[in-house]
Amino acid sequence: MKILVVCGNGLGSSFMMALTVKKALAELGQEADVTHTDLTTATAEQADMYIGAGDIVDQLDDGFRKIVRVVNMMSIPEIKSKLEPLL
Repeated sequence: MKILVVCGNGLGSSFMMALTVKKALAELGQEADVTHTDLTTATAEQADMYIGAGDIVDQLDDGFRKIVRVVNMMSIPEIKSKLEPLL
């Protein structure tokens, strides 16, 4: 499974969120290829799931992509609760 963590510039916040996603997946006993990128690149990149702040990932929501909206990008419990039903 490929998970793409998206932010506006694809640098700091998406990198930190990607680390949190990896920790959440480990706690759930799941493995995935987790990468991070900017919004523009994400529109052309294929992934099984896109994770980011609502205002960013809402721009990727085409009705077909699995979108996960996160409020607190450093909250492992929040990310786990949103990932678990999708895994």
